[in-house]
Amino acid sequence: MRLLMVKLGHVLYRIWFYILVGLPIFIFFPILLLLALSYKTYPQFFWLARNIWANTILYGMFCFPRIHYEQKLVRGQSYMLVANHTSMLDIMMMLKTSKNPFVFVGKKELVKIPVFGFFYKRVCILVDRENSQSRTAVYRRAQKRLNQGLSICIFPEGGVPEEHVVLDEFKEGAFKMAIAHNIPVVPITFYDNKKRFPFTFYSGSPGITRAKVHTFYKTEGFAEQQKSELKDKVRSVIFNELQK
Repeated sequence: MRLLMVKLGHVLYRIWFYILVGLPIFIFFPILLLLALSYKTYPQFFWLARNIWANTILYGMFCFPRIHYEQKLVRGQSYMLVANHTSMLDIMMMLKTSKNPFVFVGKKELVKIPVFGFFYKRVCILVDRENSQSRTAVYRRAQKRLNQGLSICIFPEGGVPEEHVVLDEFKEGAFKMAIAHNIPVVPITFYDNKKRFPFTFYSGSPGITRAKVHTFYKTEGFAEQQKSELKDKVRSVIFNELQK
């Protein structure tokens, strides 16, 4: 009986998450639609996503963000934000982490999610990882966004690793892009998102949700051939932090 009640609690917790994801979108739909029509209004769209949508979900799930900064993000500066990926809460926590407007580079498959996918394809840089032309086009779209003073966010594991994997190997795309556009790489560790809302169905619980923004890696003077070196350094920072 107790096991049944625990499973029921986890089911209700997940249903509540999806309600919180959709509710602000439905309430602010006309405003969001107008702001998503133009690149020029993206900072206002980002403000709503960060301060209303992300807060509604995190605090509504009783997942209270605690973010520690080894180095502060400078207003108006563009960055390459990278973090470990274990949960759908990673999106909301990334929004809470950076006041600087940024654009996610994400899988095109997420477009299929009802309502969310409608805005996702309008404000994110979509990539088909099976298509080399799609991956190449990402660099052009990223340059356009960087020229607007925005930052870029990529989860360099390329997906969510298996349950037993602490941190999967990183893809090189984020680091190649950072070097090409001469922007600092910002390593970010999410400690608790997997515990709070993992992809495993009958699991998850409310509580403190911690993140750490590590010291940035500058890319001035880096050649493209050094992307693997940069990738390994950033991965080591996050991996070592997760081992503590």
